[in-house]
This record gives sequence, C-alpha cells and structure tokens, in this order.
Amino acid sequence: MMPREWIVPDWPAPERVRAFATTRHGGVSEGPYGSFNLRASGSDKPEHVARNREILRENLPEMPHWLVQKHTVDVVRWQAERHPESAVADGAVTSVPGRVCSVLTGDCMQLLLCNDEGTQVGAVHAGWRGMAAGVLENGVRALGVDPKSVMAWMGPTIGQDAFEVGPEVLEAFRAGHPDAPEAFRPGKPGKLHADLYRLARQRLALAGVTRVYGGGYCTYTETGRFFSYRREKESGRMGSFIWIGR
Repeated sequence: MMPREWIVPDWPAPERVRAFATTRHGGVSEGPYGSFNLRASGSDKPEHVARNREILRENLPEMPHWLVQKHTVDVVRWQAERHPESAVADGAVTSVPGRVCSVLTGDCMQLLLCNDEGTQVGAVHAGWRGMAAGVLENGVRALGVDPKSVMAWMGPTIGQDAFEVGPEVLEAFRAGHPDAPEAFRPGKPGKLHADLYRLARQRLALAGVTRVYGGGYCTYTETGRFFSYRREKESGRMGSFIWIGR
C-alpha cells in the first residue's frame, strides 16, 4: 500500500498514465536520511536503502532503471526489452507499458510529462544549470509527439524564498528566454532569489507546452516533509515515477 504521505499528481493525465512522487516518509532509514531515502550513493546504510527500494517496488510494475544524474541535458529512451541497468542522463521517456521512468531529487526540479493519448511518458531532473541549458525542452522533444498534446507536472522543488543564487544564474537564463528576469527578485547584496517553478514554465512554453500543473512546494522550508540538500548537505533523495499502465 502506498504511504499516505506520498504525492499523486493532481493533473488531467489519461487514466492509463500512473505517477507518484515520494516524500521523506514511509521507509526505514535514520538520521538525515530518515526515513524514505532512495539514494544509494550517500552514507545511508545499504540495507536501509535496499529495504526502501523494496517498498518502492511494491508500488510499481517494475523496478526503475536508475539514471546517473549529472546535471546534463541528456534524455534517454527506455524502450528495448533489454536496456542498461543505468544511464548517465537527466531524463528518461518511454512508450512501453509498465516501463518506469524516474528521477531522484533533493531540491532540484522533478518534472513528469505525458501526452493526451497516454502513449508517451517521461521524467526529467533539472537543477538550474540543466534547466538553463535546455534539459526540459529536450525532455519534451524526446517524447516525439506534438508539444501541444503534452502536459507537465512539477513536483517538490526548492521555493523562491529559499533559493538564493548569484547574478550568473540570471544571466544563464536570460540567454535562453527574454522574460527570465521576471523569475528573479533581489536578495542580499549581490544575491538574487530564483523561482524555479516560474523558470520551468517559461522554458516549457518555449517548447510548446502550456499545460503545466503542480508546483507550490518548497523542499527547503518543509523540513518534516522533504529532503533538502541545500538545507542539510548530507541528506536523502526523493523520487518521481511515471509509467503507462499495462
């Protein structure tokens, strides 16, 4: 049974499209990883991560093939019956029923995608570097359908009040979208606060996707609900998962 603290997207996706996002609740990890950490590369006990992934698997048609996320703009297609156990990329798409696309996050944007027919789904991880470089647009293109038929859901991400950045972040986004400054407001001297949700909407609109749902979370300030790398440094990771029902 899915832990009640996990999030089911509130979006008008076709019935055959299934998706959810985990929170920090529902697992066995302890300390900064408490309790549902899915990150295997940190200092959490391997047996705790393994048990958490067993719990995850009980709520999925198959275990995801995990991405090695490096803040790239690369998006892979999980299509063949046999594919690598992992791939260096920051997004995945598929049209195969039962194949699970997933990303792990600890403050970055987690974005789920599907088309109106429910024949294509995808998941994308986007920190500010990847978003500014075009990973969201690449995720939309990788679906291989008319962008007007695509909808997106934005999962838990660091909020603007907590996301303090330098002016170089604004310049990176301004290069790709003239309205990018609207997503920033002044902070301390020499600093700005960036709204990743608004920036994501801008970049998705450039890609032709205007139906965007979700947002409104803050991984940094909602301490009891989400992990946050910026808040805790040594912390767990949450996951977003999407697939086409068989």
